[in-house]
Amino acid sequence: MVEIDVTREIRRAVDTGKVVFGVRQAEKSILEGKAKIIVTAKNAPLAEKEKILHRAALSEVHIIEASENGLELGSVCGKPFSVSVMTVEDMGKSSLKALMKKK
Repeated sequence: MVEIDVTREIRRAVDTGKVVFGVRQAEKSILEGKAKIIVTAKNAPLAEKEKILHRAALSEVHIIEASENGLELGSVCGKPFSVSVMTVEDMGKSSLKALMKKK
């Protein structure tokens, strides 16, 4: 079985799919039914993280907690800022869907 490199697949989703960043954008995407996967940084603020996790669970959106902190996750995404929450609306050519089936 091939192990999926989560950071590589996150970057591929950013490059080839549709991804939005931030808590408010995540909430909006969940409410509109566009969110497929929510990725949170390991150091995301707890109150915001719990709110997003709760909404995602109600909408049956898959959640991935990245092993990177916000700055590292921003770097993985090719952004010059910290990313605490990102929402994948279109996976593009990434294999993140395989992670959804594993968990």
